[in-house]
Amino acid sequence: MNLTHRGKIVLTAAAVIGLSGAGVGALALTGNAPAPIQTAFDTVTGTSHSPAPPPTCPLTGEPAPGGKVPKRPALAIKVENLPEARPQTGLDHADIVYEEPVEGGITRFIAVFQCRDGGKVGPVRSGRVEDPDILRQLGRPVFGFAGGAAYVQRAVTRSPLIDENYIVAANRYTRDPSRVAPHNLYTTTKGLWAEAKGAIAKAHSSAPEPIFVYSGTIPSPSRKAGRVHLPFSSYSDVYWAWSAKEGIWLRSHGDVPHMLTDGRQVAATNVVVMSVRLKESSRLDPAGNPVPMISVTGSGKAWILRDGRVIAGRWQRPSVKDLTTFVTRSGEPIALAPGTTWVELLPSTIKPEVSKG
Repeated sequence: MNLTHRGKIVLTAAAVIGLSGAGVGALALTGNAPAPIQTAFDTVTGTSHSPAPPPTCPLTGEPAPGGKVPKRPALAIKVENLPEARPQTGLDHADIVYEEPVEGGITRFIAVFQCRDGGKVGPVRSGRVEDPDILRQLGRPVFGFAGGAAYVQRAVTRSPLIDENYIVAANRYTRDPSRVAPHNLYTTTKGLWAEAKGAIAKAHSSAPEPIFVYSGTIPSPSRKAGRVHLPFSSYSDVYWAWSAKEGIWLRSHGDVPHMLTDGRQVAATNVVVMSVRLKESSRLDPAGNPVPMISVTGSGKAWILRDGRVIAGRWQRPSVKDLTTFVTRSGEPIALAPGTTWVELLPSTIKPEVSKG
């Protein structure tokens, strides 16, 4: 009797499964049998197995470098944004950057890393009392900053954050002698992750869950947007302009491109503008300026800029234990494009100016 190729496979599959017992059959049904057996079984049954999607970075939605998400928590580093601090270092390696208003009309950044190492990052400056509330969405992240007022330090200590500030981890920070203090303090992502190794293990801290929804499809409704102006102050008069050639948003202060020490202009795949409540507190900074406090819970207007478009909607976060969600005016979730994101915490008294270009 002459057997066709398919017939031989059928007999082989039957023989192997019959000889090996029900265990192999069960494995084949789940797609976990040895390759030759699985192939024969699938041919007989007409089963096909779709390959598992590649792992993606939780804070960018992009494919993980090397096909694996690092088994480490997020790392947040507080970076200065005074003119004397520019150009900064390391912001282009962050997954997410938050810009928050602080006293005297200036802003500061919280650069968040997880999938990528940022190398040298800085200048590093002091924390603010709302930083733990902003960062709690990331689980138990490591937080690097240049200390802070006593009430700020208490807020960090009471929070789930792993505190690796300059005071407790001085050996992981360095001063750049070519720059004037206090605008010359730097750290490294590898150094802070290494310093926090014991605390990370004790806290059972691991890679964070995604805090944004990602999709290659632009949410609807949207409208064309080539530029957005966020006038925080004269110190931080922020512009983001869409570069269709590069497929990214490029950042400037006024008409001056916001450059980094590696010669690159600050860029992002997504720019998320959150309208937040701001109030002056009774506390004063060393220069006598009232220290503002922003609220990152509740809800407010939001503008999501991606792919040269803007989607208007709202942000919602019932409590600090919840994620911030973004929805259209009709209540549909707003997805970001896979890539890096800058979150602009814009006081509600300031309206963003969005134009086509």
